Amino acid sequence: MDRDQVLELLQAAGMSGYEAKAYMALLAQGTQMNGYEVAKMSGVPRSTVYETLSKLVARGAAFEVNAEGGTVGYIALPAEALVGRLRREMSNTIDGLAESLPTVGRPAETRVVTHVRGIHRVLERATDVIEGALNTLWVSVWPDEAAALRAALERAVARGVDVSVIVFGEFDPPVGRVITHRYSTPDVVLSRLGCRIFTVVADHNAVVIAGIDDSDEWGTWSDDPAIALVAAEYVRHDIALQLIGERMHNTDLERFWTTDPDIERLRTAAGSVRDR
Repeated sequence: MDRDQVLELLQAAGMSGYEAKAYMALLAQGTQMNGYEVAKMSGVPRSTVYETLSKLVARGAAFEVNAEGGTVGYIALPAEALVGRLRREMSNTIDGLAESLPTVGRPAETRVVTHVRGIHRVLERATDVIEGALNTLWVSVWPDEAAALRAALERAVARGVDVSVIVFGEFDPPVGRVITHRYSTPDVVLSRLGCRIFTVVADHNAVVIAGIDDSDEWGTWSDDPAIALVAAEYVRHDIALQLIGERMHNTDLERFWTTDPDIERLRTAAGSVRDR
């Protein structure tokens, strides 16, 4: 990671641009520096460098030290200590918001359906849904997306959410109750739809339905309970079908699944989400 990226991260953590530059200069030097030296090394204007250093001291990211001749020098808080301090501050901030924000909000009077494009935004929205789950999560997903959502799913399990996942492929080690999709097989689904569709539903209150292929990623997020309910029932029924197939697997069932004309029509029905 280059210097500019580190500066951006420090600013994202709450420092101003000048504070981030001054801290980086102090940290790189490793010994005490006076204001003139910090300004010269960091690029912070001399007219504001002492104000900037005072702000770093106030936030605990630097220390004032007595230098020779009665002058004041500055030294950086070690990187590990700063990261720990920022982590604690952020955790306290989030805990405070988690406690206070729900008391401010009112029940939504307008339900929202929004469209998102790009894999990063799609997965970010899916993570939002997972993080907001209180009781249940119903997830239908492919291995790549399952891996990207693993950390959020693990946090949901840790806070007591009942997580049910059906995967078009492998998801190992599993998180929550994991079922592998075998009826129809992933290759059949992919050839029929032309893309990987995944669904994440939290508490029948919020949902992301997304599609991913080699050239595009798109999705829909909604807090409409009716849409969430339909999506949850789709995942629940898909899981139920897999469980029935696994628990009652025999020759007659296999023959029925692969030869019955009504099932065949459902398995191979024409139409692709590419036609959207």
